[in-house]
Amino acid sequence: MTEATAAAPVKLWDLPVRICHWSFVLLIPAMWWTAENNEMGWHMRLGLILLVLLVFRVLWGFFGSSTARFASFLRGPGAVIAYFRSSGGGHAPAIGHNPAGGWSVMALLGAMLLQLGMGLFAGDPFDGATGPLNGLVGVMTADSLTEWHESFFWALVALIALHVVAVLFYLTVKRDNLVRPMITGSRPAPSGTVGMAPVPAWRAIVCLAIALVFAGWIWNGAPPF
Repeated sequence: MTEATAAAPVKLWDLPVRICHWSFVLLIPAMWWTAENNEMGWHMRLGLILLVLLVFRVLWGFFGSSTARFASFLRGPGAVIAYFRSSGGGHAPAIGHNPAGGWSVMALLGAMLLQLGMGLFAGDPFDGATGPLNGLVGVMTADSLTEWHESFFWALVALIALHVVAVLFYLTVKRDNLVRPMITGSRPAPSGTVGMAPVPAWRAIVCLAIALVFAGWIWNGAPPF
């Protein structure tokens, strides 16, 4: 069997997943920079974009392509422990997230949602910079959420750093490039490997429309229906 036959490219990540991933990579440092330089108008605009992407990604985790769905990569503790125990022996290239990587993704998504959620209520109206939901909570609650929003950012940074270290470990030790598939959407895999099962494009359009409507509702202070 030739090498080309043994390791043919298979589809791994769809375009929505890749757009979300690289948008997060750009948005998080951009939001830190705007906050540090008191560019709060831009900080909130970028936060609105992040909200759209996060809501979309959550929806896509239920209605997207096979490798994008949470059900395809979330495994119980036993599967995660077994994965780590067998890591010394090497693994075949995964079509999707491995059991440990799946929970890493959920931790990052959860941390971004929590950070963003606190930011929606944070701020001081006397400073002129408040989240769109600031008026729904009292001053003391808003002050506490503002402090937590500033502090928790570094927990998010720690999770991102751990994620980067894991990617570098796979690249340098296991010789498994996890970055390239997130750019190209495909990766080499043993012959006969079943790749990503796509879904119709209209699902992405509907999920994006829902995310935009929800973000617009939040931006306007979540008025009652």
